[in-house]
Amino acid sequence: MMTTTADHSTREELRDLANATLDLAIDHLRDLQNPDGWWKGELQTNVTMDAEDLLMRQFLGIRTDAETQETARWIRSQQRDDGSWANFAFGPGDLSTTVEAYIALRLAGDDPDSPHLEEARQFILAGGGLERTRVFTRLWLALFGEWSWNDVPAMPPELIFLPSWVPFNVYDWACWARQTVVPLTILGALRPRRPLGVSTVELRTGAATPPQAPATTWKGAFQRLDTLLHGYERIAFRPLRRAALRRAAEWIIARQEADGSWGGIQPPWVYSLMALHALGYPLDHPVLATGLRGWERFTLREDGSRRIEACQSPVWDTALALVALGDAGVAPDDPVMVRARDWLLDEEIRVRGDWAVRRPDTPPGGWAFEFDNDGYPDTDDTAEVVLGLRRTAAKPEVDDAVGRALAWVRGMQSRNGGWGAFDADNTRELAYQLPFCDFGAVIDPPSADVTAHIVEMFAHEGLAEEPAIRRAVRWLLTEQEPDGSWFGRWGANHVYGTGAVVPALVAAGLGPQHRAIRRAVAWLDKHQNADGGWGEDLRSYDDPAHVGVGTSTASQTAWALLALHAAGEADSEAAWRAVSWLVESQRADGGWDEPEFTGTGFPGDFYINYHLYRLVFPISAVGRLLGR
Repeated sequence: MMTTTADHSTREELRDLANATLDLAIDHLRDLQNPDGWWKGELQTNVTMDAEDLLMRQFLGIRTDAETQETARWIRSQQRDDGSWANFAFGPGDLSTTVEAYIALRLAGDDPDSPHLEEARQFILAGGGLERTRVFTRLWLALFGEWSWNDVPAMPPELIFLPSWVPFNVYDWACWARQTVVPLTILGALRPRRPLGVSTVELRTGAATPPQAPATTWKGAFQRLDTLLHGYERIAFRPLRRAALRRAAEWIIARQEADGSWGGIQPPWVYSLMALHALGYPLDHPVLATGLRGWERFTLREDGSRRIEACQSPVWDTALALVALGDAGVAPDDPVMVRARDWLLDEEIRVRGDWAVRRPDTPPGGWAFEFDNDGYPDTDDTAEVVLGLRRTAAKPEVDDAVGRALAWVRGMQSRNGGWGAFDADNTRELAYQLPFCDFGAVIDPPSADVTAHIVEMFAHEGLAEEPAIRRAVRWLLTEQEPDGSWFGRWGANHVYGTGAVVPALVAAGLGPQHRAIRRAVAWLDKHQNADGGWGEDLRSYDDPAHVGVGTSTASQTAWALLALHAAGEADSEAAWRAVSWLVESQRADGGWDEPEFTGTGFPGDFYINYHLYRLVFPISAVGRLLGR
């Protein structure tokens, strides 16, 4: 049973316990550092990664029984009691995720009449069957002849020729979306049909296609545009189509990373491999061979099961670890800090990427999220890396890298004063009206959490009075929700946003008594759980009833503590109740259990459990609270 401050005889006793808790956590984090200097926690998502891995292998003709059975064990272990699979721990069953898991288990030889697949099938049919799955699931079905290409939204490869000022050109999409869309245009044009080996007919309800929306609405207009594009597919000018396919393939190949990935993330990686193979590239072609070899690094095996990471986060995790250790009083010249500093310096990106299409005069600099993603550095990672490097021993190379990072981030500011993660002014929301776009974020507009980290970076560099940062502060103030919180784009959710923005605003010069800060503190106080912690269920992205409400977690409790500390509430009862919860819930090895997902990929659709969050953020929060 968790205790609260009142259960400890004195605040001094709790402080001593907090110091012991912090020391144990620091030791645990030290032990997790790779000898080369980096940290990387598992990035856990959902079983669509594993199901789509098997489907990709089936498409390429390389699926083996051993891999299939290992993957099937993992997928079976994640099934919910109602027969479904969810997109995050303790979340509701998801129709499309369940369909993909079901098909993967059929590939593994599971009997469709077995109890676990019977339950899954009932869930699928009750949810509307294959007819109600998302577009991406139906694309997978079309690749194997289980769905008609005529009933998949059209995306012609001629899209690659659109100049950057024309709507729906590839640079109007977020970087993760454009790298996915381009190979899908190839697959949509070629319409391959590879053998699946099993049937999905039992997952159909036979329901009729819903009628189109009125032509006077955006949705209805784009549905009719899709009908025209399907007509174009039948009469496409062949020389132009061949040129488009060639240009799209060249575009894809030019963006392959050194490790064989595309963007260091799963969707463009698997679709690029399949698109190039459909074009006739053999598996031993250097591009495909490198891509398949690199995929192995994203494969985790444990206890006879096999699962896929959608992405890996070593730069992000290492930056957060440096910030945490610095906050906890670890010396800047400690070997653990120096190794991490030098590894991060080697990871700096000095080449131009897609971001330069919108910002051609901005010099390169900054860091990406992954081991290899030189084409797509991001402003969020760059801000955290700078904050982390500044907690390490001084070195001329650090000053040089930070200077380049500041210049690059300045150039990436959007017109409204905020920052997106990967691109500037990537805000054309019309893309969401396309029938193709029924899953996930496809643009990268400014967000409060990213902007806050950047403001905090500039403030710690003594540059809070720069006009660009004052504009960003004003933008953050306008983004505060009516209830006093801030929305969290990349973390769950309002606790994350508030935990990022309050320290940034205070660092930029707003006093703890500023009205925006007091409103944020009031929101946090209102949403503190009875056990002293904070939690927010990922359903808060869809249902306001879940905003600020959820089981207490170590990472979310730490985010709230970071805000309270910055707001001058370090000695408040709320803060020390949270510390008490962290003390009592710590594991013997110095970490915390956190099965809940607290990271966000696409709000409302795709979520992440960053396994290192449960450690680095509590270290930062308790370290700051104790004044280490």
